[in-house]
Parts: sequence; C-alpha cells; structure tokens
Amino acid sequence: MKVVPRSPFPLPPSPFRLYNRGMNTICLVLDRLHSGYLGPYGNTWVQTPAFNRLACESFTFDQMSIDAPDLERLYRSYWHGWHALCPHEPPPERRSLIAALRESGVTAALMSDERRVLEHPLAVDFDEFIAIDPPWQPQVAADIEQTHLANCFAELIDWLPSAREPFFLWCHLASLGTAWDAPLNFREIYRDEDDPELPASAEVPDRFLPENFDPDELLGVSQSYAGQISLLDGCLDALLEELDSIPAGKETLLVVTSPRGFPLGEHRRIGPCDRALYGELLHVPLFVRFPDRAHAAARTQSLVEPADLWASLWQYLKIGELPHSPTALSWLPIAGQDPSASRHDRLCMAGEKGERAIRTTAWFLRAAGEGELYVKPDDRFEVNNVANRCLEIVENLQEARVQYEQTLHSGSLGDLPPLEEVLLHGL
Repeated sequence: MKVVPRSPFPLPPSPFRLYNRGMNTICLVLDRLHSGYLGPYGNTWVQTPAFNRLACESFTFDQMSIDAPDLERLYRSYWHGWHALCPHEPPPERRSLIAALRESGVTAALMSDERRVLEHPLAVDFDEFIAIDPPWQPQVAADIEQTHLANCFAELIDWLPSAREPFFLWCHLASLGTAWDAPLNFREIYRDEDDPELPASAEVPDRFLPENFDPDELLGVSQSYAGQISLLDGCLDALLEELDSIPAGKETLLVVTSPRGFPLGEHRRIGPCDRALYGELLHVPLFVRFPDRAHAAARTQSLVEPADLWASLWQYLKIGELPHSPTALSWLPIAGQDPSASRHDRLCMAGEKGERAIRTTAWFLRAAGEGELYVKPDDRFEVNNVANRCLEIVENLQEARVQYEQTLHSGSLGDLPPLEEVLLHGL
C-alpha cells in the first residue's frame, strides 16, 4: 500500500465551512459486481448474509444503471454530476463534489487498487491517496487472509481509526475484475457431487462463448464467481462489524455500489469482452445505509444513475447550493417521502463505437443494428427480444433517445417533452 499526501497547495478557505458534526461518508465502489449474484437482488443460491444484512439496514435501489462502462466518463458522473453523453466538459469554474467537500472542511481520501481511478483528472481534489498494489500474478489463495480482497478491506478497516473527522472516503476496489483468488473451498460450496471439476485458476475470464458452447464450462465459471462473491461478503461483514464498533462508524453514511457488472454467460459473453450494453453490465446494486438507520429495509423501483449520487451526496452533506447538472436528480426525496415515486422517466447509456441504449420503467432498448427491445422489469437479463413485435415502441424509443442526446447539447433534461404512457407503463 502507498499513502500519498496531497499537494502542498491547499484550496483557499471557504465561507461555507462545515462545523464538525461527526458526519462521515464512505462510498464503497465494488467494480464488476453482478447484482444477480446478491440475495437482496433476488439470488437464492449464493450465500450473501452480509449483503442481506446491509439491505436490511439500508435504503435499496432496485433500478440503478450506469451511464457508461468507461471509468473515466463514469467518474465524471460520480464526482461532477456530468453525464457520459454530455458532449462537452463541465465549465472550468464548476467545482467537483470532492473540491466542494474540502472547501467545507471535510477530509477527503481516495483509496483504490485501480490506477485509472487514482489517476482520474478529478482525483487531484482529494486530500489523501491510498494506493493499494494490485496482484501482478493472481494465484488461488490458501486462506482468506492471503486474498487481494481481504487485503483491500484490511487497508480500509485499518484506515478508519486514523481518519480525521468529518471524513469522506471514496474506496474503489477492482478485485472482482482482476483476481478470483478465493480459496478453492469457497468455490466447492457451490459444486454438486455430480458437477464437473472446478477451474483452479485465479485468472479472471474474458471471452465470447461459441453458439454451441459447453454448459459445463459456464457452470464452472459461475461457481468460481459465486465463491468470489462469498469472499467479498465475508469482507463486507468485517467492515460492517468495524463500523458498528467504533464511535466514528455510528455517524457514518455508507454507500455501497458498483460501477460495472460482470457478464457471466448472458448473451454469450464472459467478462467485459466488447462491453456490450446489456443489463448484466449496466444494472448495478446501490445500498445507502444512513447513520440513524433511517429508511432501513425500504427500497424503490425508481430509475437512478451515477450523476444522481453526486446530487444526493451534495444535498445530504449540506455543502451549499447544488450546481446545475444536465441530468442529475437527488434521490433523497425518494428515500424520505415516497419510495414509489419516480424521478427520471428515462435513462440513456453510452457504449463503445457509438453504441447507445435507453431504459424506461417499462422497456429497455439496445440501439444496435435494427434495435433490440426487452420488457422491463420482467425480462431482467434481456432474454426475449420483442423488437420485431413492437416496431412502434422501438421507433418511439429511438426518437426519445435522440431527443435526450440533442437536449444534452443545449440545456437540461427538464426541457424534454414527456414520454408517452406506453413507453412508461408498457402495453
């Protein structure tokens, strides 16, 4: 691990400086976390008691989607409230969330094993950088303590007692996408007696499956990933126990989410591959555990996106007046008043080589080729393409997506015309 203090050129003091209220924040961002492998999102065969506990103590968002699978654009949304499809950068005078927090007297730290996050242009606003060395040659560990995930969580837990309050810690962990090094017995939990032998490697798979692929191959990959999720769950349990045992933890807002999912055979992709815009990559978990356990065990079907996290943290931490964002909407009113309320009527996503997608409460359209259309939320993993039976829906969603991008060139999504009822509520 490397701890790097920030530049000796601090930001000037702000007249809006926060008093020390003991209000701390941890944003735990777990890259390549497949929401379909978590109990709170409907999984019944992977053991995730810590995630189940987290959901019981948190407000859970069922329909969180990223706006791009590219970390640079995604973090612009997280830290600047600037959607991936915005055609230009934010105005130079516009402060990031991190800069605003520092000006308000909050200690801001960035912890990660992902170089692209540590070197993001907006990362310079943090006070402190904790760089965790990634595994160069991943190997299956003999015990939990030797795993990369356990090392990362140990660094996080060890950092907490030394944190100067009020603190803001952003912790991005790439482990699920870099090393499947959980001890083999974690994988064996999910292997039946008649199943084929499990993969013995810690390498993370990244490949396309042929049309006539062997289902046993995919089964072994799924069981290995499930073992890694069990390891992650144990690490999360240790963090929750630590937060409950220290004074600072009792006054800490904990946000747990993921910047990208991990395809596991859906659409014949294992791993990132071509980063095609499907739900297994775009649909990610989001848990918000408030210090007083407000809104515990509540959940919402409202559509939310990364820029909304920026707006919500800005509002929750009372930094000051919320700057304009083309798309961002705070989800605090949803948590505080009506979980069934909907804020966004559509979400749009940007992929590689011009690929686009649009999501409403009733539909998901992958705008590739002639278009692929799926019914939401029922068709969770986009199995049944109904585009050829709903041509008018495809056409209207394509038009709504184009309007969305055009509006981002000129103003705010508040200028968009409302969607037709059939696009919001289905046929």
